[in-house]
Amino acid sequence: MQSNIAPEGMVVTPHHLATQSALAILKQGGTAMEAMVSAAATIAVIYPHMNSIGGDGYWLIIPPHEEPFVIEACGTLGSLATPEFFSGLDKIPYRGSKSAITVSGTVGGWEEALKYVSECGYQRISISKLLADSIRYAEDGYPMTNCNHQNFKKFQSTANVSKEFSDVFFPGGRIPDVGERVYQKQLAETLKLLAGNGLNSYYNGELAKLIAEDMASLGLPITGSDLANYSPVRKVPLRLLHNCGEIFNTPPPTQGLVSMAILGVLDKLGIDGQHEGQFIHTTVEATKQAFQMRDDYITDPCYMRVDPKSLISQQMLLKIAKKVNLDHASSVGQGKGPGDTVWMGAMDNKGFSVSFIQSIYHNCGSGMVLPKTGILWHNRGVSFTLEKDHILSIKPGKKPFHTLNPAAARLQDGRILIYGTRGGDGQSQTQAAIFHRYVVQGIDLQTSITAPRWVYGRISGETDDTLKLESRFSAETINYLRDRGHKIVMLPDYSESVGQAGALVRHPNGMMEGAFDIRSNGSAAGF
Repeated sequence: MQSNIAPEGMVVTPHHLATQSALAILKQGGTAMEAMVSAAATIAVIYPHMNSIGGDGYWLIIPPHEEPFVIEACGTLGSLATPEFFSGLDKIPYRGSKSAITVSGTVGGWEEALKYVSECGYQRISISKLLADSIRYAEDGYPMTNCNHQNFKKFQSTANVSKEFSDVFFPGGRIPDVGERVYQKQLAETLKLLAGNGLNSYYNGELAKLIAEDMASLGLPITGSDLANYSPVRKVPLRLLHNCGEIFNTPPPTQGLVSMAILGVLDKLGIDGQHEGQFIHTTVEATKQAFQMRDDYITDPCYMRVDPKSLISQQMLLKIAKKVNLDHASSVGQGKGPGDTVWMGAMDNKGFSVSFIQSIYHNCGSGMVLPKTGILWHNRGVSFTLEKDHILSIKPGKKPFHTLNPAAARLQDGRILIYGTRGGDGQSQTQAAIFHRYVVQGIDLQTSITAPRWVYGRISGETDDTLKLESRFSAETINYLRDRGHKIVMLPDYSESVGQAGALVRHPNGMMEGAFDIRSNGSAAGF
């Protein structure tokens, strides 16, 4: 299986229809930012188990001449989410109104990205054109995928499904079959309001009023004022100097530090990947150390006790590297669990590259569908804890911890790489696998994504410190890892549990290369 190469534009998403939405915008002369908004709107409709316009998003934009920057489209804890709101509970539940407790930032992030297009002097494509595909799929239906079907089955078996959710996604009390047409009529009307009144109407205006009424009727602790007070933020990305170039990722409250620390430690230890077992063992051990650092320090940056940049300084990376035992598995650094997310990438002929993530956190988010607007709300609020004096303690207006972290790199030979995946704890591990295989080991782009992967930590249920391996790994690699004390669990050949990844490369000659993950319903396409 080979990657695709094109001269004028390239897109990769985990759903081929979203890829086509973005590609159509690029063909009309649109920027990578506009193409991404179109893809984001489409996939918010057709991949509802993983994302929606009721979630959060992060953008990492690499301009042709200026410095990279991040758009943090992350909502804050609702003003009514006080300790009294959780009275009688010892932890925040994963589903229901007490999990749907943070403002949704996704749509605000779309608007901020489009503002940047105007700032760069380009004539913008209308919102109605960018949302046209998403409106059509919501109103006229889209095909149920196997990925969506299987995740709906998991959700149905583990959650008390609300009437509003069932009415939309389980019509007649059943999950639609794979290939069957699925409708989201109410969401279509909401998207039409966004197209007609502008994206800011999500937070101010007629649509915002409907959202606030919906949230009040369902007992969510978010008010109309919370929506109106939300705004996305542009930030400077974290940077890591690597022997092969410079790596970029998103700052706190995301776990971008974890992804960078893993690659920094591998670089310090001089791991070349020629021995697959050693590469995986070292990456997993670096992951555990990075998880420990994450859990000790990362939260809303307003509440952090250390400078985030200090956590990936050369001195800190060397300190972490010294803790990695090359011969035996350690027991430090527990994972936080799964996350259902979409990573997408776009490159245009103007020189812009976009690494993007949009998420509702767990499978189907909070499970709360707002009745008047059809918006499925996320459960990112479960990142908080009800413990007092904890770095993740609840406080209205505070930003939640995020597993989301789209990545990019400028390599020494002039290539620009953007890459990422869904998968909670697995995001940082898969990023390490892709970057190291493609950049350090020199494996071709598509093989770097298709090759067997692993994930350490919980992918469902309770806390889990096992190492999950796709069964395509050789017996030699599996035995090597067992001999070093890893508790191995085998996964199917192409398991969604190790993420749905993608990558794009802009080569020095201007050609753009794209590779997608066959574990998804996606594609990489250009023109």
